[in-house]
Formats: sequence, structure tokens, C-alpha cells
Amino acid sequence: MMRLMQRSAGLADTSPARQQAEPILRLSGICKRFQGVQALQDVALTLSPGEVLALVGENGAGKSTLVKILTGVYRPDAGEIRLDDRPIAFADPLDAMRAGITAVHQETVMFDELSVAENIYMGHHPKTAGPVRRIDWAAMEHDARQLFQRLDVPLPVRAKVKTLGVAHRHYVQIARALSHEARIVILDEPTAALSQAEIHELYRVIEQLKAAGTAVIFISHKFGEVFAVADRFVVLRDGRFVADGRLANVTEQALIAMMVGRSIAQVFPKREVELGETVLEVDDISHPTEFDGISFKLRRGEILGFYGLVGAGRSELMQALFGLTPVARGTVRLAGAPVSIASPEQAIELGIAYLPEDRQAHGALLAMSIQHNVTLPLLRRIGRWLLGRRRTELAVTRRYAKRLQLRADHFAQAVAQLSGGNQQKVVLAKWLATNPKVIILDEPTKGVDIGSKAAVHEFTSELAAQGLAVILVSSELPEVLGMSDRIMVMYRGRIRTEFARHAATSEAVVAAASGT
Repeated sequence: MMRLMQRSAGLADTSPARQQAEPILRLSGICKRFQGVQALQDVALTLSPGEVLALVGENGAGKSTLVKILTGVYRPDAGEIRLDDRPIAFADPLDAMRAGITAVHQETVMFDELSVAENIYMGHHPKTAGPVRRIDWAAMEHDARQLFQRLDVPLPVRAKVKTLGVAHRHYVQIARALSHEARIVILDEPTAALSQAEIHELYRVIEQLKAAGTAVIFISHKFGEVFAVADRFVVLRDGRFVADGRLANVTEQALIAMMVGRSIAQVFPKREVELGETVLEVDDISHPTEFDGISFKLRRGEILGFYGLVGAGRSELMQALFGLTPVARGTVRLAGAPVSIASPEQAIELGIAYLPEDRQAHGALLAMSIQHNVTLPLLRRIGRWLLGRRRTELAVTRRYAKRLQLRADHFAQAVAQLSGGNQQKVVLAKWLATNPKVIILDEPTKGVDIGSKAAVHEFTSELAAQGLAVILVSSELPEVLGMSDRIMVMYRGRIRTEFARHAATSEAVVAAASGT
């Protein structure tokens, strides 16, 4: 702790000389192979104290494998890792942590029933002096408070972790890293479940880490975040090093071209479609606690965007339309006829499909194969006979995998083995296979790379052009503005404003979502 506090004394040292410090970490020629698949090939990077390095690439580019090598989970097959210009090999994650390298992952693994301080010092509690050494609870809580003071985060150290939100859990992980005197902190998709206010708070914490001389590797699919916090970038594509440089010297489009190996002229390929008759009509539906007085119409061929801040009630509304939660009052009509949707099974039979926000918990059975996931809602239609069913399952899976550009070794592969973007494509294929009239896409590109986003957007436009009615729920403002024919903005469980496509601006939509 003494060394940690000595380092924190120099928080304001952000001079050019500091930025040009000798690298703390050098990787060269890093290779890793798994069962005939070359995950990494000749990867190199450097990282200096007080620097934020953005590690960017599509899903499957090798980022996760590289992080596991840096944190001692995997050992490279070839290449060299140099720390403080000395070669080093990590036997396990504890070895990497002792060397000062730790990772804060999107999904936090913590002891929910223990306090914040206990989680920070788990495995290396301060001990009392004397022949019988016990945990020094006062010292542990004091040191935990010092860590949060250093981060300028007011977090109660005695609170149980189960009472914390996602953002505060991330701060506990960062504090735990600093308690090990971490010199390199890897932030892996840290903002995926955060609100805008929490994201900006995290930016401030990253600045505190930089000022204290901690090196940060920042992984995110959101380019706004990359350009907001990072100094330099390294691009991986198909497991290979492609390029590096300073972010001040590149544009977003140039970075995208490096990642995907081609130019993406239009990330949001919205097609102009002549809208048809009203397919879905919602009139004054309400939920006891989540939303109230919701009314809107959805036409054939239309992409209707829903935007709002966290807690606005968007996902809860969509879950009600799919029969997952009951409504207190109101009417829903499909093709002009009133319907009562009491279960997802009823919704599917009526022609409504719902792609949930949390694909891993609610969208797919991760241990099952791609083929079985895609055809799961079709079991009654496919038939009983085993041979015929398998042929139909394979044909359906092959059809939608091709249309969605699904990347997998084979269709018997477990969904858990796929990248996040490809898991999302499996869930989308599953619902498209039901041949719906209305499809609800709740955060369809959450946590996926730019190439997969473009593919999902292109396919969404294609579905609308074929006459499908689409509801697009997204927290990403450019996605809503770029893909929607109309935008419904929700605020505290109500529809605050409706915008036509040509009238929607970033400023107006954000103002409505904020209640101003």
C-alpha cells in the first residue's frame, strides 16, 4: 500500500515527457493456435505508463485471446512478452496479477454477500501483527477508502456488493486491481450496461488512472468511446496485427476500414420503402409499474425506432407486447383485430417475434447447437420423424446462416463457442425462421463489432423492404437516427415525443429523452 500511495502523489503529471515514457509492456510475434484454428498470428503492441491504448477489432479478431495471454490464462505458442524491458512468462492469472496486470471484464465476477472492502482484498487481506495474525478489519476498510479517494469515487466500503449497480461493481474491480498495485489495467467492454451518466463517470476514473501513471488497455465496440478516452490504437483482424498509431491522426471511417478490411461507406444502409397498411396498433396500454398510456401504430415495411434513457420503460413495453408480462389496461390490434397476448407462445402464433436485449440469458440456449437454437420455435411445424426433422432443421439453419453471414465452424457447434456478434445472429435467425409479421429488435447490435452491425442493419432494411414491420429499440442514438422511419422517444414510462425521420436531430431526441 505504501508504494501505491507514493505513486498517487504524482496525479497531475501529464506532460509531453510523460507521454513519451519508455514502454512498460512490449509484445512481439505473439502466436496462439487452438485445435487447428490460428487465433493469433504475429501480434505486436507496446504500452507506456499513463497511456490508454484502444485494442480494436471485430468479434473473432483475437482480442479476447490476447487479453487471456496478458492475464496468464493462456500461454502463447510463440513470441515474447517484455515487462519493463525484461522477458516474462506468466504461469497463471495470479502470476500476471503479481506482475501488475489485471483485467476488468464486462461481466463482473464477485462475492455478492461480502462487503466492498472484502471483495477488494479477497486473498490478500491486511493482517494484524503478533504471533497470531488475524484479518485487520480496520486497516482493510481504511485502505479501501484510500483507494476510492484516489479514484475520487464515493463508495461505502461496508456495503454488500449485491446492493451495487453495474458501474459501482466496475469501480470495485478497478480498486481491487489497484490494491494489487496494478500497473496495467485492461478494461474489456466496461460500458456495455452503463447509462450515459455512468459512462462519463467512468471516463473520469480512467483519467485518474492515467494521471497516476497506470497504463490502460481499453476494449470497446463503440467508436465514440474509443476516441473519447484513448491515446493510441492497435487494430487486430483475423488474429493478426493490422495497424497501430495515434487516434488523433485517424478518422472513424479509416479505423473501420482497417478493422474489416474494406470500406464501409454506409454503416446504416436504410432503404426507402413504400409503407403499407397498419399491421400493429397499440392503444393506451399500461403496466402497473413500468409504463403508462402507450399508444402507437406500426405499418407494413416500417422501421419504428424507440429511444430513451435507462429506466424509460422501452424493454418492459416490448416484453409486454410479446406476452412476457401482463398489461393492466389498453388494447392491442393485429391487422385490425383485437388480440390478447398472454404468453410468448401466443405471440409467436400471432406473428410477433422478439429479439431480447440479453441474448445470453434470454435469447439463446448457449449449450445447445446453432441448428437446434435456430429451429427451437419451429418444433411443432417441423414434424416428428427424426430423419425428416434433421433435414428440415439443417435446411432452415443453412438458409438463415447464409443470409445473416453467420461465422461458425459447423451448425452442430454450441452457441456458447461463438463470438457475441454471431450469437446475436443465431438469435435473429431463430425468430426470422418463424416467418413473423412483426419483429421487435431490442438492442440488436449491443456488444457486436462494426462489421456485424453493418450486416444486421443491412438485413433489417431488407426485412422492411420485404414487408415486415420492425420495431427497433436502441440506446445508440446514431442507430436509431440512421435506421428509423419514425422515432418514439420514451421518458419515465411514457411516450414523450414522436419524430418523423426527416425532423429528428440528435439534440432534439436527447432533449426529449431527458425530459427537457
